[in-house]
Amino acid sequence: MRQLTVALGERSYPILIGPGLIAAEHILRHLSGPRVAIVTNETVGPLYLEGLADGLRAAGIGIIKIVLPDGEAYKNGATLDLIYDAMLRQRCDRTTTVIALGGGVIGDLAGYAAATYQRGVPFIQVPTTVLSQVDSSVGGKTGINHPLGKNMIGAFWQPQLVLADTNALNTLPERELSAGLAEIVKYGLIRDLPFLAWLEANVERLRARDPDALAYAIECSCANKAEVVAGDERETAKEGGRALLNLGHTFGHAIEAGLGFGAWLHGEAVAAGMLMAAELSRRLSWITEADVARVRSLLQRAGLPTVGPALGIERYLDLMGHDKKVLAGQLRLVLLRQIGDAVVCDSASRDDILAAIATCCHA
Repeated sequence: MRQLTVALGERSYPILIGPGLIAAEHILRHLSGPRVAIVTNETVGPLYLEGLADGLRAAGIGIIKIVLPDGEAYKNGATLDLIYDAMLRQRCDRTTTVIALGGGVIGDLAGYAAATYQRGVPFIQVPTTVLSQVDSSVGGKTGINHPLGKNMIGAFWQPQLVLADTNALNTLPERELSAGLAEIVKYGLIRDLPFLAWLEANVERLRARDPDALAYAIECSCANKAEVVAGDERETAKEGGRALLNLGHTFGHAIEAGLGFGAWLHGEAVAAGMLMAAELSRRLSWITEADVARVRSLLQRAGLPTVGPALGIERYLDLMGHDKKVLAGQLRLVLLRQIGDAVVCDSASRDDILAAIATCCHA
């Protein structure tokens, strides 16, 4: 087992990474009261819910099971109400710990429920996908989607613990595995050049689910995110900071919203978005065509799309205008000053942005 810490003073918490971690023994010491509400979905629940519930029950913990439908299309207010309904019916109080058992959608939904139920209850993340283990479970961003924009309604709510069980990745479909690799590649592109070189040498091992390679990639990704979050928890830094974790996301969120949430997986949309960001960076003369080709090659080897869907270029720009990084009507994009060095840019021209999108999209 590998352990990292997200250093946030009194709200610091551990990230545990390794096989066989979906177990009561790792959770018990982090509980604030005698009951937990385990939020999962119809796909993950049959695999892990009963085993975890039985272990906690054997230690005297009361269990509330909340099983939601699976998919990004359900990351909305109606599904959030299902969590509130169950907790209210069971008269959960402020000592009830919400446990998110699943991927990024479950983590975001359960986390937002924990942040808002009775104005905040304890929360534990048990992520079961690559994407959630390396990104969404760490850092305290929670929320739901709105038809006009992804993650536009939410709260910062840090967990007490993150348990990343690498055994859970053995049941992931290939498409989900590749989608998670997009967020791993992101860390190399924005701030960790040695890790990027390691990924270029080992991406096939990751796709083959080599346990040592996966554990190392998850640890490096979490270490990078933990360091960024510790320095800018609520994404308020004017220069850089946590916003840099959004490389490709403004373009990617436009893809998700434009196609309908769930048509493309989040990591797939981010991958295409990172190519758009790289192309725009090239147009600003920050990186070269060879650099763009390097990014494209790694994403393709990871099994990810590198061409965006044909939404219409103006439609892309309209959807991007709903991004959370827009300030005073000004679109702010995370771009690459060079490979391994990202920057937030608000000076790219409309023509360059449209040209970058057009270059990286289906006609």
